[in-house]
Parts: sequence; structure tokens; C-alpha cells
Amino acid sequence: MPSRKPNPAKLKLSVRERVLLAAEHLLAKGSAEFSMRELAAEAGVSFATPFNHFGSKSAIMHALSARLIETMHERYATSPPAVGAPARILHALEIAAQVMLDRPGANRAIMAGLGAPSPEPGDVWNASRALWATALDNCKGLEPDSIDLARIILPAHLAFSFRGLLSFWAAGEISDDNLIPHARGIGAASLMGFVGKDQRKSLIGDMVTST
Repeated sequence: MPSRKPNPAKLKLSVRERVLLAAEHLLAKGSAEFSMRELAAEAGVSFATPFNHFGSKSAIMHALSARLIETMHERYATSPPAVGAPARILHALEIAAQVMLDRPGANRAIMAGLGAPSPEPGDVWNASRALWATALDNCKGLEPDSIDLARIILPAHLAFSFRGLLSFWAAGEISDDNLIPHARGIGAASLMGFVGKDQRKSLIGDMVTST
């Protein structure tokens, strides 16, 4: 089957970006089980090109997941800053959830496709932890005697929790409308042991809303 004629706009992108964009388009159209031949045709490249750049379909899914994390970082960095670590964490979780909701069909398929191991481990784990560490910033607003522990525990805990939330969302057990409330809920639960009594009431409100 001959490759489709490339879109001139796509030619301005790197070959790697063209392949990833084509994968997103196929996923958005509901073609989660696309073949590498279909992907090559969608990207307007030779059949071997996706293999040469990624090695496997699983690696492409991991690369798409990494791009989502990059988008979360960029959007958080350019958003109006929230005051205090608890507010920043909840704000970052809202942004991360909204990034997933921008293209829910494609992004659900990406999350579902991460179950298979990639030949080369990705860096999504470290990038996810880095997002929550950035949101923590100087930990202002947390109990002073909990700050050292928060810096160690919270980034990893939030990375685990958000990824778990997305797995339920990808499976259709959490609706699009409920993704942001649930994201705030896991953030509130994670923060409970690091804030004073005056802040816990507000966090409990987020937790109750998410149930």
C-alpha cells in the first residue's frame, strides 16, 4: 500500500514528531489497534521509519505519555501561580487532569497502551515526580516539621496516585466530568498529613467531593 501524500505542514516537523502526531490522530479516531503500516501511511513515511525511530508500538505509547507529562510541565509553568504548597499541588493536579481531557479519546488509549513493557524504559516516572516536586516549591504552607518528609514522599506518592487515577479513567470507570474532582481528591488525601488543622477542613471538602 503506498504511503499517503504528506501534509505540507507536517513536513516542517521532525520525522519523529510526524510519527507521534500520526499516532495521536489514529488514536483520536478510535484506531487504538492500529498497525505500524497504518501508522507509517498516516505519517506519510516509509514502513520502516516508525521502527527505526521507536522500535515498537509500545515505545511509541511511552513516548506519547512522556509528551503529555511535558505538556503538563509547560502548562503549569505558564499558569498564574497559586499561593502555598497545598494550593499549588491541587492546581497542578487540575492542570494535569485537564491536559488528559484535552483529547480524551486519544489519551485514554495512550494510558491503556502503557501496560506492555517498552524495550527501553521511558522517563515518565521521573518526569511525573518532577512535576509534583516543582509544585511543592519551597513547601510554604506545610507544617514546618513535616517539610523534609514531604519533599521525600509527596512527589513519588502523587506520581503513583495520579497514574492510578488515570488507569481507572482509561478503563471508563471514572467519567471525564469526574476526573478533575478526583484529581483534587487524591491531592487532598496526600496532603492531609503535612498541613495544620486549619487547612485540613478545606482538604476534606475536596476529598468528599471526589467520592
